[in-house]
Amino acid sequence: MKRGILLAISLCVPAMVWAQKVSTDFDESVDFSKFHTYAWRKGRIQSKNPSLDSTLVDKHIVNAVNRRLAAKRLQEVTAKPDLVVTYMVGARDQKEVETYPSGWRRGGRRRVVRQYTQDTLVIDLKDAASTQLVWRAVCTDAVSDPAKFERRLEATVAKAFDKYPPKKKR
Repeated sequence: MKRGILLAISLCVPAMVWAQKVSTDFDESVDFSKFHTYAWRKGRIQSKNPSLDSTLVDKHIVNAVNRRLAAKRLQEVTAKPDLVVTYMVGARDQKEVETYPSGWRRGGRRRVVRQYTQDTLVIDLKDAASTQLVWRAVCTDAVSDPAKFERRLEATVAKAFDKYPPKKKR
């Protein structure tokens, strides 16, 4: 009984650690203090899953990013922006196989297969004047239900923009 509980906990831990992994990259030569305004370019959703491939998801992403950029004191404009914002969403099915010892005498092995969907959201900020990419956030989240993507979206976008404006790498 105790081993069963420990096995169940050990299976949940990788999912918690993996959830909402965010990495950012940026152009170190760019002075981010010069950016005050932004405009949107069409984002892309590349998923065959109907819960992700919809105009509602597009609207949720745009609204979540708008809230974060406003919190960073950037203003959305329709003409002559400093930054151009775009995004890409994709999802694919993943399978993770883990093998654990079973039995008291090293004789057996237990194989556990976990299937999940890995959602990826990429947010790009480009310098409007040079059209060069200046900042990118790549957010991945492993969920068993793609509909959870929308529920976790706000937290994921917030986590990405915690790292904006970036600090110079040393």
